[in-house]
Amino acid sequence: MGGMTVALRKPSSSRPPIIDRTKLDAALDRFAEENKGDPKAREAAVKTLLKTRLAKGREHALRWLKEDGLGTACAEKISFLMDEIITSLHRHVTLHVHPGGPAPAATERLAVIAVGGYGRGTLAPGSDIDLLFLFPKAQTGWGTAVVEAMLYVLWDLGLKVGHAVRGLDECIKLARSDMTIRTSILEARTICGDLLLAEQLSTRFQREIVPGTALEFVTAKLAERDERYKQTESSRYVVEPNLKEGKGGLRDLNTLFWIAKYVYRVRTVEQLVAAGLFTEQEFALFRKAEDFLWAVRCHLHFLTGRPEDRLTFEYQPDIAQRLGYQQRHQPAVERFMKHYFLVAKDVGDLTAIVCAALEDRHAKRPPKLNRLFGRWRRVRSHVLPGTDFTIENERLTVTGPDVFQRDPVNLIRFFQIADREDVAMHPDAMHLIRRSLKLIDADLRENPDANRLFLDTLTSHNAPETILRRMNEAGVLARFIPDFGKIVAMMQFNMYHHYTVDEHLIRAIGILSEMDAGTLKEEHPLCNEILPTITNRTALYVAVLLHDVAKGRPEDHSIAGAKVMMKLGPRLGLSDDDTETAAWLIEQHLLMSDIAQRRDISDPRTIQDFADKVQSLERLKMLLVLTVADIKAVGPGVWNGWKGQLLRTLYWETEIILAGGHSAANRSERVKAAKEQTRAALTGWSPDELDAYIARHYPPYWLKVEPPRRLAHANLMREAEKAGKRVATSFTTHAFHGVTEITVLAQDHPRLLAVIAGACAATGANITDAYINTTTDGMALDTIFVTRTHPNDEDERRIAARIASNVERALKGELWLTDAMQKRTEQRRRQTKAFAVKPRVIITNDWSDRYTVIEVSGLDRPGLLYDLTSTVSQLNLNIASAHIATFGERAVDVFYVTDLTGYKITSPTRQEAIRRDLLAVFTIEEAPTDA
Repeated sequence: MGGMTVALRKPSSSRPPIIDRTKLDAALDRFAEENKGDPKAREAAVKTLLKTRLAKGREHALRWLKEDGLGTACAEKISFLMDEIITSLHRHVTLHVHPGGPAPAATERLAVIAVGGYGRGTLAPGSDIDLLFLFPKAQTGWGTAVVEAMLYVLWDLGLKVGHAVRGLDECIKLARSDMTIRTSILEARTICGDLLLAEQLSTRFQREIVPGTALEFVTAKLAERDERYKQTESSRYVVEPNLKEGKGGLRDLNTLFWIAKYVYRVRTVEQLVAAGLFTEQEFALFRKAEDFLWAVRCHLHFLTGRPEDRLTFEYQPDIAQRLGYQQRHQPAVERFMKHYFLVAKDVGDLTAIVCAALEDRHAKRPPKLNRLFGRWRRVRSHVLPGTDFTIENERLTVTGPDVFQRDPVNLIRFFQIADREDVAMHPDAMHLIRRSLKLIDADLRENPDANRLFLDTLTSHNAPETILRRMNEAGVLARFIPDFGKIVAMMQFNMYHHYTVDEHLIRAIGILSEMDAGTLKEEHPLCNEILPTITNRTALYVAVLLHDVAKGRPEDHSIAGAKVMMKLGPRLGLSDDDTETAAWLIEQHLLMSDIAQRRDISDPRTIQDFADKVQSLERLKMLLVLTVADIKAVGPGVWNGWKGQLLRTLYWETEIILAGGHSAANRSERVKAAKEQTRAALTGWSPDELDAYIARHYPPYWLKVEPPRRLAHANLMREAEKAGKRVATSFTTHAFHGVTEITVLAQDHPRLLAVIAGACAATGANITDAYINTTTDGMALDTIFVTRTHPNDEDERRIAARIASNVERALKGELWLTDAMQKRTEQRRRQTKAFAVKPRVIITNDWSDRYTVIEVSGLDRPGLLYDLTSTVSQLNLNIASAHIATFGERAVDVFYVTDLTGYKITSPTRQEAIRRDLLAVFTIEEAPTDA
């Protein structure tokens, strides 16, 4: 029989008790006796004692956790500690503070019950204490006094107590209509007070609420789970996961047990084995996953001193160290996080097992449930001719338990058919696949049919992302392509990549598939246009899937990945040409992104060098599509329209050369066309105004700036001229792309970019990109992109207006940047850095015929661009163009410069001085301390 546990849960460890309640009760009795006439003194003594016992108990729990690493045991100890404190407090209050109860009257009875996570007998150091104060009917005056006295003490101990005060009938009534309350009663556990009253609640709950409501309860719990995923992150492979609410976290284990407990009427997870829901091995997996997650969560709460459940980069290295991970072939923190993601995957597997069992439990009814208690559907079942599979109620499953043993190719064929038939996969079949993974051996990997089926699935026009993800979660992808298996659950300890490596690659396939289907036509018009013309479609898909397959190796992952591709291609059935093309794409998959974001693509030398590496129009097309898919799959907010425009411009400029055209002549034609297009769009302008405006821009401007932005620039410059303003700004929010664009018109001078960057940093704005343009009449038209900080456009516009105002004030000399930046510098000195990025400065005259190019990379921080541009100005260098890129915690800023006479920097001594001064920008002095 499920329902509330009445017996007090004891800690599972063999350690001595975390607290001695006998001694605690004796001390409280002594305080009561010594302070009979002074309630305030008695209360103060009680609080001091309980706070001391609580602190010492937590110290013991932390010490034991560090020694044995048992997470569940730690959570149970802390729960037991709280039980004992609450029990002693209840005894003290009812014996010495309000001794009127329990009275002979039947109404003056009270049970103190733990609910929520606390009800399960596990508690993290910073978790809320959820209590139900249960009365037979309405609470009495005595009961109210007892509850208030207990709560005031618990609050004064610094505990966050969530509580409810209800009568027995009220609990039952609310449980009928409120699923949250129903769940809390399901997991309720009596701490102290009237045990008979608590047992009555459990009995009535099982008799009046549970029967006939399993379907309702399971549906509600799964709906809650889905909504929780929406609120956190739908993927279990985000690199800063939520231990409690995230996919694959503790709440998923809780939901799994709630459902099983409600349906199977069990009290403990162990009983699910006897009920036939789990095998012994699956039960062991449940316990192992639970223990690991609790260990991480308890360490995180102890480390932060608060109920922090998000495992952010800041804390991951410390948790890895506390759990004993050592650096081997990869950093300790990455080994720890890989373990975490594998556990999250195990939680997903356990959830699928429960779902399958519940489906079977309800399959005996004439109507069967679709997708685990979703909508009622009649069972539809038919065997697929010529296969070992059947579609049962819109789910693909096996015709017998030996289909994979008889023909291991079925392990690949199953997924190919699921994609072909566009049906979901039955959990029972997936479970059988996981148990059959050893059948994927060298023979199967070399099997031509298996490789053909895999390529069919990968290049499918249906849903390759979904199928590949299921293959990955089942373990098939890792076994079939062992090199892919090496990056399963691998995270990269940086702020740029939002997902594990394997999840990133699968998402990249999803984006490629969407572009291939034409569903991203408006967002990626060029990719939509060129994809149908690509002849090596299979090579492209393979390259996208494997472009990061060699991450984590000592060798550069692009080069190592190309080597993997050269060996794997023939096995997959690719021709020599397709294999070589895929290998080239993998080796060069970062090239186009780097050139677009970190080079001046209006410089002919940049385009020529890029074209020399690409060599063919087919490769250019494929590289563009791969680059877009790669950037977009990194994570939310990484892709934006500005990056898209840079890539399109780079493509168009390179296409001219690769197509055999004359670049200079074609550029002139396109500049002319852009000017004519702008003339036609600027209605209401006189011919003289148009001539004067067109003449204000150099040719590169017309090639780099897209039409809508050209019109905005024209209107800004016209209005500023009419108003006689030498400094003007405008801004545009881009909600879809997660950036806000700010345009600055001002008199050009060497420190202009530094002033703009400083004003932005002083406002707290994070510059993610910048575009510099100088007009023929000595004005600068600079566009910067800052990270969007508000979901609401109105709020974002207010922030943008403040940034723009600060820029104008700084340029007019009304804002002293030194003072404004000093505060942020002090904050930066106190900030704990989770990342170490070695700064690097590259100075070269090979990337441009006209300019010396300086590339500076290092740890990003507030005001970095301001410090760098200020240093460049102090070095008497003229910035012709700047390209600002941020890759998580790593900033890569590129400046095209000349000396003040307009020449390149050729002196080795001068170059070394520039390098030294720019590297010094990354050296942050320690804040002074008192002697």
